[in-house]
Amino acid sequence: MRKPLLFGATGFALGAAIAVLATQVVWPAVTAPDGREPGALVLMTGTDESIGQQRLALIDQWNAMHPENPVTVKQLPATADAARSQMVAQAQSGEEQVDVYNLDVVLTPEFADAGFITPLEDVDTTGFLAKPLSTCRYRDQLWALPFNTDAGLLFYRTDLVQQQPRTWRQLRNAIRDGKPADMPIGLATQLGDYEGGAVTITEAVQADGGKLVDDGEVVIDSPAAQDALTELAEDVRDADINLAASLEANERSSTQAFGNGEAMFLRNWPIAYRELTGKNIPFGVMELPGPSVLGGQNLAIAARSANKGAARELIEFLTSPRSQQLLFERGGLAATRGIVYQDPTILNEYPYAGSLLKAVEEAEPRPVGPHYTRFSETLRDVVRQMLVEGELPPDYLERLDRAWKGR
Repeated sequence: MRKPLLFGATGFALGAAIAVLATQVVWPAVTAPDGREPGALVLMTGTDESIGQQRLALIDQWNAMHPENPVTVKQLPATADAARSQMVAQAQSGEEQVDVYNLDVVLTPEFADAGFITPLEDVDTTGFLAKPLSTCRYRDQLWALPFNTDAGLLFYRTDLVQQQPRTWRQLRNAIRDGKPADMPIGLATQLGDYEGGAVTITEAVQADGGKLVDDGEVVIDSPAAQDALTELAEDVRDADINLAASLEANERSSTQAFGNGEAMFLRNWPIAYRELTGKNIPFGVMELPGPSVLGGQNLAIAARSANKGAARELIEFLTSPRSQQLLFERGGLAATRGIVYQDPTILNEYPYAGSLLKAVEEAEPRPVGPHYTRFSETLRDVVRQMLVEGELPPDYLERLDRAWKGR
């Protein structure tokens, strides 16, 4: 028999967990307390791609409980690049009211440096996972709270894979030894010219022990990074691994390829698990052979908000333990609070939860700096030339250095 629901979600069986939740989940009263002004709020975010649009469902809950502070959601294009462009344009113009930004984790430094968001002070950060919370800090200040986190996972065909690969070499060997001749793709991933492509490139470099930026300097010319890029280019040309099929792929198209039986392995974010469930293929999930890039989104208060008290309470509501469990359980997003991963029912019903927690805890952030977006665009441009034409452009290092430093 299924256990009783707690706060409208799966019950926490552990006594300690219940005690923690009892002290943390205290919903604000309808009457506005000191610091929370009455008035409407606007949250600017990319398209809600969670299962059942659970993020928007949480906003509906807030609106029902706080009629004096109703939230309007301004949804932007689904891609991180397009959403970032519109957020920057809005912040620079100030023509529209925006109180809270839902930022890709790599944008926190840029928006802080530009004065688009305001620091959070005296906020209780107890219970957040360390890695997601670290993306909210910049120059020794807390600028946001983590709404959802993300880490890449490796999906594999259990009928074709006899032993889980723990290194990229083992993964390549498994493909060459076990992929059926009529299956076109060994590994489906994302190498399209968007931020997902930069993530795949970064993970490849990290897997070989390399870095893109170290101590403020571009180090992609290091032997480890160069070896990783060479291997990535070889995997594009390898007919079995066939990363060429991923040169125009994004998360959705690569998931479709795996779900349609066209690929033996899939690198993707955890939300793909829910999309693949029910497909007519047997699959398992594990951590990537190397460290994942740390993904996710952070909630920050707009510097021009006239209602910062209510904006802060909205952020605390959306990142609370209850909201985080709903985002994971109903929305398929990776929770930012460790307590969610302690629930035995979640571990039983979602067997990838343990692998996801480990992947998040071992994930590495993308280079942290205010000009990351420009750097990412340049990185994709120069590496794509290597993947397609076989070598990096002669001025690649200079171009990356200029982009990183915002010149």
